[in-house]
Amino acid sequence: MHDPLPAEPLSHGLKQRHLTMLGLGGVIGAGLFVGSGAGIAVAGPGIIVSYLIAGAIAMLVMRMLGEMSAAMPASGSFSVHAERALGRWAGFSVGWLYWFLLVVVLAVEATGAAKIANGWAPGVPQWAWVLIFMVVFTAANLASVKNFGEFEFWFAALKIFAIVAFLALGLLAIFGVLPDTSAVGLSNLTGQGGFLPAGVSGVVSGVLAVIFAFGGLEVVTIAAAESDDPVRAVGRAVRSAVWRILFFYVGSMLVIVTLLPWTSMTPGRSPYVAVLDSIGIPSAGRIMNIVVFVALLSALNANLYGSSRMIFSLAERGEAPKGLLKVAGGGVPRRAVLASVAFGFVSVLLNLKWPDSVFLYMLNAVGAVLLFVWALIALSQLRLRRRIEREAPETLTLRMWAFPYLTWAALAAMAAVLVLMLFDASARPQVLWSAGATAVVLAVAGVRELRTRRV
Repeated sequence: MHDPLPAEPLSHGLKQRHLTMLGLGGVIGAGLFVGSGAGIAVAGPGIIVSYLIAGAIAMLVMRMLGEMSAAMPASGSFSVHAERALGRWAGFSVGWLYWFLLVVVLAVEATGAAKIANGWAPGVPQWAWVLIFMVVFTAANLASVKNFGEFEFWFAALKIFAIVAFLALGLLAIFGVLPDTSAVGLSNLTGQGGFLPAGVSGVVSGVLAVIFAFGGLEVVTIAAAESDDPVRAVGRAVRSAVWRILFFYVGSMLVIVTLLPWTSMTPGRSPYVAVLDSIGIPSAGRIMNIVVFVALLSALNANLYGSSRMIFSLAERGEAPKGLLKVAGGGVPRRAVLASVAFGFVSVLLNLKWPDSVFLYMLNAVGAVLLFVWALIALSQLRLRRRIEREAPETLTLRMWAFPYLTWAALAAMAAVLVLMLFDASARPQVLWSAGATAVVLAVAGVRELRTRRV
């Protein structure tokens, strides 16, 4: 079928509980707790449909990724799959694009967490908080993969506890069980313009606003290569993550738009805080600030881990400097961690110094990259599935549903989202800049391919 994968020189210190919680918590971040307000503002109660559509696309991508990672676990995950399915140019392109995406987003998370910490302790400047976070998480990632797993386990546990508590309180408030509350009925779902106040276009705008909140699920399949039983671990993590995440996201939105009129939502303010305030939870804003703070640090930790493993995998395949291959005694690719955090520091400095110019261009350049990565995952799965069925069917322990129809459906949905973003004035710069960044990486990959053939 393909050349056997080399023995992974990295540690195998991640346990099943680490991967399961990484799968659940990796995607629950500030995008859900704060960013969902913008989606509700444009779609109204129809945001539930928007999350169902966006979540369905993310679930299909994860299932494809799970199928390939269970058949051939590797620290480079989908970059390795793309290389095997489509050629070196694809593995090179998707690997570098994803690495660039993670180290740029890392800056947003570090800066966001520093702003919250600065609010709690104004005497410590924002840049100092950024430095503290970056040093702490670099040290944790340099020490051992188990440290990363433990950090993510407890971060994810806190986020999941917060969402479950929110859903429980919300349901009690909806049915009028809490003190000083009465059953709300369906008035907020059907009033203020009905369930779809902005029609289908509102639902579409909602999809554009929320689909990128599902980014981060991919790190589970990267981490699976460092577990003690990669094949079983990735299968379990993917199965448990996709359904529960959809439940958390859609369930939260259902509670929010049932309890509060959608017209009361303001972009930038957490709808979770608005709900907790409305049902009389004391210090709701402060509680949610802590949850968002943890979510940002969790994402920073996961992105630093994911970016270091991706660039290490690229180096293994000769697509990044060989110097990054040095692995410490504990099985940690320390140079790869330091290379990723170094670029992360540069991104943070650009974000602190020029948030509205240089960094904005960088952020736009990765804005739609996640969709390009997902599309390459789908194309890789289409090619690899046929090959695996023919040559090693016993490795297909986790299968994509209704193959190949749902794979093609997911690709069509991603193409539709990109086209809709082109027609959306606020999203268009992201598509154009991301397409430009992708074109540059593809050009470099093409030049490398030509040079290899000449040799």
